[in-house]
Amino acid sequence: MTSQPQPYRPAAAHGPPASEPRTPEGRACPASGGGGTAPGPVPLMGPRFHTDLEAVYRDMRRDHGPVVPVTLPGDVPAWLVIGYRELYQVTADPVLFPRDQGLWNQWDTLPEDWPLRPMIGTRQPSVYFTVGEEHRRHLAMIQYALENVDGIGLRRTTEEMADRLIDSFCAAGETEIVSAYAKPLTLLTLARILGFPDSDGPELIRSLTDMADGGPDALAGFEHALALMSRLVARKQTAPGPDVLSAMLAHPEEFTDEAYVLNLMALTSAGFLPTADWIGNSVRLMLTDDRFAVSLTGGRHSIPEAMNEVLWEDTPTQILAGRWAARDTRLGGHTIARGDMLLLGLAGANGDPAAHTPHSANG
Repeated sequence: MTSQPQPYRPAAAHGPPASEPRTPEGRACPASGGGGTAPGPVPLMGPRFHTDLEAVYRDMRRDHGPVVPVTLPGDVPAWLVIGYRELYQVTADPVLFPRDQGLWNQWDTLPEDWPLRPMIGTRQPSVYFTVGEEHRRHLAMIQYALENVDGIGLRRTTEEMADRLIDSFCAAGETEIVSAYAKPLTLLTLARILGFPDSDGPELIRSLTDMADGGPDALAGFEHALALMSRLVARKQTAPGPDVLSAMLAHPEEFTDEAYVLNLMALTSAGFLPTADWIGNSVRLMLTDDRFAVSLTGGRHSIPEAMNEVLWEDTPTQILAGRWAARDTRLGGHTIARGDMLLLGLAGANGDPAAHTPHSANG
């Protein structure tokens, strides 16, 4: 149980703070393992995350409970929240657990080539990493722009894209469904409503995928995607059109060019891979699970039911960064130090036995 929230002042800058207080010397951070015989932190990498994820979360829960000390690449410490109740506590309390990166107590330790910098370790004055009134300003601008999207036109565009992609591989009788359908369908449709030319689609798919993978090409992918978005912002400032970015630029609140670019990055990143993976996971379920496979020939289980089950059992976003503790607190039986980063373990929380109820097509 967390202690009661106290008034919180956001850090002045969203990036490495110049004089941010460090974790007190001698305090056990996630990477220390806490001493004694307690199990040490869990590296968030390795083949088991791809081959036996359910067992990974089961072992984490057995050894650490609902909040798990973990290490990211480069032995960067963090906490992974896999308890359903604890995840709700973190996401429902923006005072105690804000999105403010400026609070992070690990800025001094990050190497310049850290592969997760594009996702976590860069200054991002956008809707995702701002707090308080500044966050509300960014959010109002994005909501204004999205309200201008024509739902009927979006559906027509999506269907046209889907038909075109299916036509490109149906004659062969087989395809790799994620790379040939789910990713291009999602990105090309999203790019069209945001204002990108269709020709930018393949480059956006490649660079955003590299960025999200967190591998050796992550930084290059981030820089390339940023360049494409900067170019689009400059173009729409002089030649606006009937698209989301032009509506963002037309909002009465003024933002820097950097903020427009990073908000465009936030929209594109959030809309691309989670949706593509949701489509891919849903198609796989419908083709491999008899409860859904029969629906292709008129069975009783529908596509929406399959997609709902996937959100619970095979969620497309497994782990999401992040929140930062505004002060020392307790969560899930652990002491969380001021400035510690918390990762939202969505897949782990969905499978939490303490709160889990069946969410299947039969339920």
